Amino acid sequence: MTDAADLLLVNAEVHSLAGADGATDGDADEVYEALAVRDGRIVRLGTTYDVEFLAGAETEVVDLDGRVVLPGFVDAHVHLSMTGRYLVHANLSGASGPAEAVDRLRERADEVGSDGWIQGYGYDESTWDESRYLTREDLDAVSDSRPVVAFREDMHVASLNSVALDRCRDGMPDDDIHTEDGDPTGVVVEEAVDPVFEAVEPGPEEMRELLTAAQRRANELGVTGVHDMVRHSYAPQVYRELDLADELSLRVRINYWADHLDAVTEAGLRTNHGSEMVRTGAIKSYTDGSFGGRTAKLSEPYSDDASATGQWVVGPDELSDIVARADDAGFQVTAHAIGDEAVDAVLDAYSETENPGEMRHRVEHVELASDEAIERFGEMGVVASVQPNFLKWAGEDGLYDARLGDRRTETNRYPALLNAGAPLAFGSDCMPLDPLLGVHWAVNAPAESQRVGVTEALRAYTLGAAYAGFDENRLGTVEVGKRADLTVLDESPWDAPDRIREIDVAMTVVDGDVAFDGRR
Repeated sequence: MTDAADLLLVNAEVHSLAGADGATDGDADEVYEALAVRDGRIVRLGTTYDVEFLAGAETEVVDLDGRVVLPGFVDAHVHLSMTGRYLVHANLSGASGPAEAVDRLRERADEVGSDGWIQGYGYDESTWDESRYLTREDLDAVSDSRPVVAFREDMHVASLNSVALDRCRDGMPDDDIHTEDGDPTGVVVEEAVDPVFEAVEPGPEEMRELLTAAQRRANELGVTGVHDMVRHSYAPQVYRELDLADELSLRVRINYWADHLDAVTEAGLRTNHGSEMVRTGAIKSYTDGSFGGRTAKLSEPYSDDASATGQWVVGPDELSDIVARADDAGFQVTAHAIGDEAVDAVLDAYSETENPGEMRHRVEHVELASDEAIERFGEMGVVASVQPNFLKWAGEDGLYDARLGDRRTETNRYPALLNAGAPLAFGSDCMPLDPLLGVHWAVNAPAESQRVGVTEALRAYTLGAAYAGFDENRLGTVEVGKRADLTVLDESPWDAPDRIREIDVAMTVVDGDVAFDGRR
């Protein structure tokens, strides 16, 4: 006699995102009407009639009234505590200009103790009519006695008031401090941002508050798993405490910064070690900076500054050493690379390892890559871990247009990566955390060279991201035997491809448990 199920989802449109015989390419996709879950695994797929045979006295039966069921979204690149900071501190994303950003910081100042930092996150000057960074003068107007910091959305640029600049100045390289007539403007970039991060890094109690808030928000957005990039943070400790307390409703893959390599090696951690909910991921490194800060490393100058080609945060020689040491120790490696010269440097470093495809070494962002580099991704099996929400900058008069000119259509070329056979994983970089926004931009990108179909975009945010975390055998598709991590949408993205970002998440299921129920 077959045991009863714990959960039934019926009268639905269940997309496996795997085709017949497990095919995962093109638009192949098996569709069902219902599914059953037992002990956190999918145990039956079929019609509502077939699945209801597994209903027992204690089975939870959810009638989805035609809603769409997908594999749970896995965000392959997050800074989850940053999402928590947006929720707890001043959220500067969407501010219409410097004045509104300053107003939001003033509101936050009223909520902070007299000695605490006033923090704001997520401003994007490229969307403002007055397209400039926030300055020391702007932030001195928030407070002239308490430290104030406003981080640009990409986190490669920070704006400080005079108090904050004085506190952190000694640890900042001079070349990364913007000046005007010899005086600091309050804008700092790249390595000069590090002392600011250290000054505002949360302790264990605040980190728990941030991650709990961010986890709740992630579940509301249909996210069931994340690959978190952590450095000098209590996040790994808090994740494991939440796991032990059975309070995690996200699967977390921790990618440790390269300056932790010796420590995690000595602690006996290796890629894929861990529990069902928390696992060790890759060793993470930078190479270059960002387009917003004109620090992404380019082979040709910026269109809006002919003297600039970006800068190395971690140079090619140092990167090669990190890759070799991490690979030898049994770690997957992932490296931030935005400009074409940086992408080439990472691929060169990976080419020196024995089997980059088997280790699933990754490149984060890949915003500007040459044709030759894209072919190398496929040949080497290197994962392109990309952020489709960045396509918001790809239109005419957007950030890419300002920084790159005609090269803007050569950014984020997902169809070319897929055609080259490269493993493609989608993430958000928490800019913002929202898979449906990313899927929307991937489907509706400004240039044809950037656009993919609905199935391909959804698959990159599910199976593709799962593959990047060695999880394709337990996550990423809706198939019998896989973990029941599921996202339920109010509408079909296939039926509304031009407004995917407007579709609401109705329910999120993690390991067979309902983590979010937003049905109306």
